[in-house]
Amino acid sequence: MTWMVYGANGYTGRLIAELAVARGERPVLAGRSREKVEPIATALGLEHRAFGLGDAAANLADVDVVVHCAGPFSRTAGAMVDACLASRTHYLDITGEIDVFESLNLRHLDARKAGIVVLPGAGFDVVPTDCVAALLKDALPSATHLDLAFVVGGGASAGTTKTSVEAAAAGGRIRVNGELRSVRIGHRRRTARFRSGPREVGSIPWGDVSTAYHSTGIPNITTFTAVPGVLGSLQRIFSPVLRAPLVQNAAKSVAGKVKGPDERKRANTRSEVFGEAWDARTRVQCAITTPNAYSLTADAVVRAIRGIDGVAPGFHTPSSAFGAHFVRTLDGVVAEDVRYS
Repeated sequence: MTWMVYGANGYTGRLIAELAVARGERPVLAGRSREKVEPIATALGLEHRAFGLGDAAANLADVDVVVHCAGPFSRTAGAMVDACLASRTHYLDITGEIDVFESLNLRHLDARKAGIVVLPGAGFDVVPTDCVAALLKDALPSATHLDLAFVVGGGASAGTTKTSVEAAAAGGRIRVNGELRSVRIGHRRRTARFRSGPREVGSIPWGDVSTAYHSTGIPNITTFTAVPGVLGSLQRIFSPVLRAPLVQNAAKSVAGKVKGPDERKRANTRSEVFGEAWDARTRVQCAITTPNAYSLTADAVVRAIRGIDGVAPGFHTPSSAFGAHFVRTLDGVVAEDVRYS
């Protein structure tokens, strides 16, 4: 099988390429800039290509799967999926953007007709949270509400930071009775019972507001992380400013200088996920601990590549593609059994 990492010169794209080579894989590395991609490919002994998204279909003609790592995905995912539909190439990406998940879900029938898998969110966004959601749904099929919370250690990459700048301007999002609704960031707070202990978390817009709904059908979903109590107030005050193009461009310019965690920091930091689902009578909970979010992303993507031929064509979330227990197959993940509370 021939597969490609597009955006291989980015922080996460490079991690995926390096892990793939360590596991005996030979992906083609690609991106818009030959000057940026070629040195990485040469160091790893891999083939490389340079092309923009407008030329993607021609460059994917002999590629079975592309792992799209060039965000922000709100601007790039649609064009890459169009190219994959034309070339009949399976599509994976590492987005966590709610609107990207929603828009790609609308391509389900197109993907089925083309005989390809469209699987966004194949990394930390949203593999562990999506699998926890599916585990909870399996334990409580009648669930009507779902809360998912996470904490990460080790810092962010430039790409993640740029995406966060865009998200901060949009405010919070939740799922209510099956519909997406806008709220302020931090509109709800709760205690999440992580494996390391209870921790107060606040609501944020996270990809599972989309993906967990498509995975489980649970109609009411809120996502959380550890945030300062003042975050909601700050977002309400500053989001109009953040929406201004000049401010967005300036913030993204600063974000572009952010460096992701180095190997030592990745090895010494971990992430945690907690989920709770309930109906009128019963509550179920589950918590897992994972490696650093970027390490998990690389691992999840490489494993997804190896299993994608067994996935039915169409739009998928990680758990609909590989099952609720997919997260348990990843290196360093410790998962509790679902417990009733």
